[in-house]
Amino acid sequence: MVALATIMVIIVVWGAFSRPLDRRGITSAMVFVAAGFVVGASALGLLDVSVGSTVAERVTEVALVLLLFSDATRLHLRALRHELGWPSRLLLIGLPLTMLAGAGVGVLVFPGMALASVFLLSIMLASTDAALGQKVVTDASVPARVRQALDVESGLNDGLAVPFFLVALDLANAELTTGISWAVVSNAAAQIGWGLAAGVTAGLLGGLLLRVAERHGWIGSEWRQIVPLAIALLAYALALTLGGSGFIAAFAGGLVFGRASGEHSGVALFTEEMGGFLAAVTWIGFGALALGWVIPHITWQVVLYAALSLTIVRMLPVAIAMAGMGVRRPTVAFIGWFGPRGLASVVFALLVVERGVPEEQTLLTAVVVTVALSVLLHGLTSAPLVSAYQRWYESHAKAHPTAAEAAPATMPPRRRQFTASDAERLQRGQDVE
Repeated sequence: MVALATIMVIIVVWGAFSRPLDRRGITSAMVFVAAGFVVGASALGLLDVSVGSTVAERVTEVALVLLLFSDATRLHLRALRHELGWPSRLLLIGLPLTMLAGAGVGVLVFPGMALASVFLLSIMLASTDAALGQKVVTDASVPARVRQALDVESGLNDGLAVPFFLVALDLANAELTTGISWAVVSNAAAQIGWGLAAGVTAGLLGGLLLRVAERHGWIGSEWRQIVPLAIALLAYALALTLGGSGFIAAFAGGLVFGRASGEHSGVALFTEEMGGFLAAVTWIGFGALALGWVIPHITWQVVLYAALSLTIVRMLPVAIAMAGMGVRRPTVAFIGWFGPRGLASVVFALLVVERGVPEEQTLLTAVVVTVALSVLLHGLTSAPLVSAYQRWYESHAKAHPTAAEAAPATMPPRRRQFTASDAERLQRGQDVE
């Protein structure tokens, strides 16, 4: 109970001072990781949960699922069909190239590591987390097309990375009984196919049911926020039961639910807030347990790989993926830099600990150091780089009104502040504007 009380105190204190800290560029993830490290096993010893704990793994997974679902409900499917150019290039070209680049760098930095483990490390760090660059995808001064590309990419790339991760994990443990090519294809088909099936089914049926219930006045106002939360978890559970990706199911379910339910704004607000709460718990645990556990194992190779993973390994594939799209260098650099590593990488690391691989300690240390650097660097640079990019974009758009960055894109607001008036509207069964 001491651990639970400690976590809650940290969250309460951050909540009380969140607004002035956020204005100064200090993100919640930065505070939670630092606070977790101070109170964790490496310092005060107030948190005693094991790194390999099933509870820690499930909390992290559910946090990511809820955030993916709530983010997806804000995307407009009809408009997105005509605006997939940038996100599709980042996902279909940038993501595979990031995996290959990470593996190539890993071979050079860790020459003694097995090739399968090198690929596993690269895949674990290929997914991005827009929540760590929250200001980038919520600030209206950033062109909507840029925000949309980063948002959709982060929503889908972790789910798309799952089949490659599972194959690499089997390879690292020498558990594959079929050829590598067939394993990748079959795993990808199962993870993506069943994930999409579970997400679309839960999102469609749940959204239609909510729509009908609202039209007939059957649903109580207090349940309007509970139902989306249940649908998100249903999509996740169905996908895992069928052998699919729970992350793809969550994002696909949110997309379909947002459309099927009539795209009522704010209907998934509680789901988003719950996901944010579980993410806060995850970051505190990350600082307390993971950081303390890996610090004795940090080497210059680990630090070098982490630095390269956040820069060249991410930015070069983005540049290649965006080639020929008429995108200027400042925009390519902006998109390339803001590829923070977050919850998905932590989930993959926990799965590696659960399954165990021959070079588990090095893999875990590299992931933890990379994510910790990402929390710090992307948090500190978000405000100044957004301001700098805004100044460039305004002058560029004036001189070139038809620039690729200036093209309109559907990017509904997200991660908004929850106010007292919102609470009153929800209590009356009204949508939040």
